[in-house]
Amino acid sequence: MTGEAAPTSISKEGLLGKSRVYVQRAFRAKQAGDLDEYQLWLSLALELLGKAALANIHSSLVVDPNHYESLFAASGRIISSDIKTIGAGTLYKRLSHLSKYFDKSVKDFCDAISLRRNAELHSGELPFHQMKLDAWEGRFWHAAQIILSTLDSSLEEWLGADRAKAPKQLLAEAKVALKEAAKLRVEQAREHFLVRPKKDRDSALAQSNTKHSYHFPGLFVLMSDHEWAAICPACTGRAFFAGIIFGEEVLDPPPGEERWEEHVEKNYGAEEFRCPTCDLHLNSREEIEAVGLDPDHVEVEVREREFEPDYGNC
Repeated sequence: MTGEAAPTSISKEGLLGKSRVYVQRAFRAKQAGDLDEYQLWLSLALELLGKAALANIHSSLVVDPNHYESLFAASGRIISSDIKTIGAGTLYKRLSHLSKYFDKSVKDFCDAISLRRNAELHSGELPFHQMKLDAWEGRFWHAAQIILSTLDSSLEEWLGADRAKAPKQLLAEAKVALKEAAKLRVEQAREHFLVRPKKDRDSALAQSNTKHSYHFPGLFVLMSDHEWAAICPACTGRAFFAGIIFGEEVLDPPPGEERWEEHVEKNYGAEEFRCPTCDLHLNSREEIEAVGLDPDHVEVEVREREFEPDYGNC
């Protein structure tokens, strides 16, 4: 007999929905000035988000493998209302198999925040009380963004900032989260590049200077109007922007210019950045600006001048 769908409590939708509830509670706590509670709710939200990513593959990855009743439930056969899920340590080990960006440093951070959460809930300690926001907040959003990418989702969607009626405070928080995650992504790409042998790094950088974006099919997700080169902030290799045109202007012709040609200044705005050398990927203008890159680009194009047709004039 074929089993039915797993119960909502261990489904991707159920876990993802609950993680969104918890991240909203975290923001309310932050607005109220309770940073201990802010961290507590975020740590719970991150764990649920991670379980949603595993459940997206199959709910059996979320349940305790030593509890057969839970394995039955994950297969769609409910034989008990008692369903046990894996602990945070096992969860974060498994997530490292979903994305190469969920590396040891990200895993260690997630393990640390889960340990502080356990100490907060199960002891007389106050582990969150001494934590300064700048010591962990950016790393949290970076970890969350990596997990969300395995779900083909984003921080804006998870936080609800993509909705038209999202509160201004939530939009502001989402913007901060996006920027902090982007900065950490650059650091991670730099670290991954620097662990490569020096000979390999030098060769990769030298080769990057001979390439153009068209040498890398499928480099960008964006259907852009134009692509142009840049220097990668992580590895210093030749990287590329993809952007949309947002304006053009016909310039005054220089002296002696042929009357059938004209110079047109075209203005582009980058919406995606990729580095083929270290695989750094930035997905929006906000992320590009957050890491200190200029998303605006100007090029002058020479094209044939268009003349108005004659209407029967002799």
